[in-house]
Amino acid sequence: MACINEDGTVTPTARSLLEILSRPLAADEASAALALPLFRVRASLRELEAAGLVRNEGDRYVATEKAGPLVKNGP
Repeated sequence: MACINEDGTVTPTARSLLEILSRPLAADEASAALALPLFRVRASLRELEAAGLVRNEGDRYVATEKAGPLVKNGP
């Protein structure tokens, strides 16, 4: 499932994930917080990390500054 649309905006699920990653969370913590399956959260994290919107800090993930405008501006 793609997190980033062709126009560069993020999907509602990706936006929710980026919002909770204002503080570092493990994938399982993000999964529980969003009530999403862990496999879906992990796939989203990989895609968002490849796009530079999330960075991995050991076993935790946090949104980067690049993600800020995408979360604030909405769809």
